[in-house]
Amino acid sequence: MLYREVPKNGDKLSVLGYGCMRLPVRMGSINQKLAEKQILYAMDQGVNYFDTAVPYHNGKSEPFLGKVLSHNNCRDKIKIATKLPHWRTPSKMDMDRILDEQLSKLKTDRIDYYLVHALNGELWKAAKQNGVIEFLDDALKKGQIINAGFSFHGLAEEFNGIVDDYDWTFCQIQYNYLDTQNQAGTAGLQYAASKDIAVIIMEPLRGGNLAKTPPPTIQDIWAKADQKKTPVEWSLGWIWNQPEVTVVLSGMNNDDHINENLALAKQALANSFSEKEIKLVDEAAVEFRRVMKVGCTGCQYCMPCPAGVNIPSCFETYNSRHVFKDKMAKMMYLFQNGGVVTDKPTLASVCVQCEQCLEKCPQHLPIPDLLKDVEEDMEGFLTRPLIWLIKRAMKVRKREQPEAVSLRSSDDERKKSIQAKN
Repeated sequence: MLYREVPKNGDKLSVLGYGCMRLPVRMGSINQKLAEKQILYAMDQGVNYFDTAVPYHNGKSEPFLGKVLSHNNCRDKIKIATKLPHWRTPSKMDMDRILDEQLSKLKTDRIDYYLVHALNGELWKAAKQNGVIEFLDDALKKGQIINAGFSFHGLAEEFNGIVDDYDWTFCQIQYNYLDTQNQAGTAGLQYAASKDIAVIIMEPLRGGNLAKTPPPTIQDIWAKADQKKTPVEWSLGWIWNQPEVTVVLSGMNNDDHINENLALAKQALANSFSEKEIKLVDEAAVEFRRVMKVGCTGCQYCMPCPAGVNIPSCFETYNSRHVFKDKMAKMMYLFQNGGVVTDKPTLASVCVQCEQCLEKCPQHLPIPDLLKDVEEDMEGFLTRPLIWLIKRAMKVRKREQPEAVSLRSSDDERKKSIQAKN
């Protein structure tokens, strides 16, 4: 494992950080046995930065990580990073209460790296009015948090102002070769580093899309390289190539992916890409942007949808169908979202256009409009019979709705109910 130094405190952090937002799941909950095994294995291989937050896994990520560290007596081997959900804290008193709850859940007396979660310009302004600076100063003085930082999901022009507004030790930004000009972007990465602020990278694989077998046109670009690399190697290597980067977070939940990431982290040297390789990445980025239908990263900040749409799943299968030419994507969409394995359908057509997702999306995607596109492309008059066939093929025995009630009519009833509430 290679390590990079945090400028303001000298900490040596592993170049590969463990993201606890996408732990393996079983029956809708964290697969605790597998997740614990994977976390301990990564730790044994030198990973020492573990990132979690209050909302992850519906509030179960923090207590799970605390349980793993406590049961295995390994708290002091790693640095814990978690986040203040400032949208739930209208006062400093609320911030103090939530921090106390986090310390209890994580079974620790201090949080090594504490972030104000998912900021943009307006949210930072509101957090300051609610007392967040006094809260951070007080928590640092008490030793409840050791280093203060923030994660960012705003516009590029808002980033520098937040950087300059407090004595941050670190920040966390979305960054990959498709997001060089999105959110903080390359300019933000370099600006933060110029202020001796460590930069933690999230979404290095764009929700896993950059790890998949790429479309033929992208494969043709990679084929020009003198040294062959996997899609993950191109993606992570390009980020680690930049000396301003401190840690790259990976939401690892598959043993093969963990081993691949660990192997790559052993050779994650800055300034190791050739000029030709950098140009090939730039070329691939242009082509990806051309063919990508939806720029969703699967972060799930838009969830839960009050109408019941599984928004990330809809977009994932939509992209798979068009970008990765997955011939089974439409069938997978109906299987995952048609009510085959869930109590109710979570299809794009369930959307009631309430627009609550718009203010939550870090990518600022026009989600309701895009769901309309998904509905038109992935659904139709054969939707219901196809779902029936999938259920029959999978031998899923469920209590069916009365024959007179179709998926569409039950969806219409739900839409009317939600619209009435809004």
